[in-house]
Amino acid sequence: MPANLASALTFIIGSLAQLYLFVLILRLLLPWFRADFHNPIAQAILKATSPLVIPLRRILPPISRIDTATVVVAFVITYLTILILLSIRGQTATIGAIALSSLVYLVLLTLRLFVFAIIVRVLLSWLSPGGYNPAMAVIYSITDPVMRPFQRIIPQLGGFDLSPIFAIILLGALTRIVSGFLPLAVM
Repeated sequence: MPANLASALTFIIGSLAQLYLFVLILRLLLPWFRADFHNPIAQAILKATSPLVIPLRRILPPISRIDTATVVVAFVITYLTILILLSIRGQTATIGAIALSSLVYLVLLTLRLFVFAIIVRVLLSWLSPGGYNPAMAVIYSITDPVMRPFQRIIPQLGGFDLSPIFAIILLGALTRIVSGFLPLAVM
């Protein structure tokens, strides 16, 4: 396969997998952060992920507040994506390296999701301060637990909340630390 075609195919498969994994991660995080499941965005997340999660949930019950079926589906999708991307590139790896890469990628995607959500929260607060829409409710429910510790420590300066900057810096540092455990750089 020509290198440019392999690169384009890798990009498409990796991007689609990451988008669906973001939705799965949201499904996992929403109950932890006590999001409103009557919200249309939360309903869309449940609807998009239920075909894969619900059948597995019959076999794998949740452990405490961890939805094990969602975790397993996310892991399997990540594992298969890495396997497909390696085969497109003509590369091989051990089962353990792919499994560890899958776990690390899921953690990295979760950190990236928090960064995106914080950036969107900041932008929405500038564009529509005090407004409400279902997306804002989901974003606030996800970002509040991450930003609350920073908001307690860092005072607002002239009406500006600087806590998102420090939250993003911390998430960036965590991303660099977690990236160090990545045996395969595929996605």
